[in-house]
Amino acid sequence: MSLLHQVGLTYITNIGPTLAKNLLAYFGDAEKIFDASHAKLLTVPGIGDKTIAQLDFDDALRKAEQELKFIEKNDIDVLFYTDSRYPKRLKNCSDSPILLYSKGNVDLNNYRVISIVGTRNATDYGRQLCHQLVEELQQYNVVVVSGLAHGIDVAAHKDCLKSNVPTVGVLGHGLDKMYPSQNRSTADKMLENGGLLTEYPSETKASPENFPQRNRIVAGLADATVVIEASVKGGALITAEIANSYNRDVFAFPGRVGDVYSEGCNFLVRNNKAALLTCAADLAYSLGWEKPDDLKPAAEQQFMLPLDLSADEQTIYSIIQQNKQPLAIDDLTIKTNMPMSQLAMNLLNMEMQGYIRSLPGKTYQVN
Repeated sequence: MSLLHQVGLTYITNIGPTLAKNLLAYFGDAEKIFDASHAKLLTVPGIGDKTIAQLDFDDALRKAEQELKFIEKNDIDVLFYTDSRYPKRLKNCSDSPILLYSKGNVDLNNYRVISIVGTRNATDYGRQLCHQLVEELQQYNVVVVSGLAHGIDVAAHKDCLKSNVPTVGVLGHGLDKMYPSQNRSTADKMLENGGLLTEYPSETKASPENFPQRNRIVAGLADATVVIEASVKGGALITAEIANSYNRDVFAFPGRVGDVYSEGCNFLVRNNKAALLTCAADLAYSLGWEKPDDLKPAAEQQFMLPLDLSADEQTIYSIIQQNKQPLAIDDLTIKTNMPMSQLAMNLLNMEMQGYIRSLPGKTYQVN
């Protein structure tokens, strides 16, 4: 597909991510959209005569030509929605961008990705929590995503640089500028082990409305979002709400009752919008992660079945234990050939006895 037309698709007036994906689904690639007749465009859901009358294909391609010069000059990577390198977690979100501009060397499809967000007015307590979390996450081979804003965001990025943890900053403007400008040096260092990401082309101003949009990418890129400090109003809680809407896990560090910048975290926990977090081990346990040194070669593993399990429970235990990844209940019912009701009862008994644990998405893993 033509990169010119892919970039051009983002410049068409009144064509947002959803309509752009509909157009792609109907025409197969971006170039064919620009060549489509009025009649063919009308067959696309969401496209009517009024929308077609406002389509400015020629102007969009002229702007795309200018953007391609900027991309080439600044060694920027373009990730289109149909590209295999486009972040798969984000692709699963209905409002994900049709195109991303990237700079750096990070794998956005890394096995483990965590977003860290929080208030711009971070306290010493919040900074210490952030430092401790990132330091402990280093052993799990994660990529950390945040928004390169003042406060918790930039603290997370800086702690990642110190701990050699790859980190990605999602921007609310183009890659030709840095807002806030004080974070420029941190952003430059992030290119060596991580990178910068945005849906916005060059010359896009850091307008206030861009940052809530940016937050959906921060949430969508990750397996889980961690809120370290937040007031009841602000970007961190918006990101948490978006993560919840994507059915992603959300975690929050608690704070003292009455602390302004812990109110948001306490609100999330109190209203079951986030799981309480005290350290990285809580996060790893909830997500079913193992540290690299926990992963032994198969020849070294001894599969000893607990003696006090029933025959059905031993069968279930053996299947879960021999599987490298947590097993979904749907897969278990196939592998065990048990009715769902019988399987669910056995799983509950085994979990209550401490032999297995349930993980997000109705999956199970041996303790």
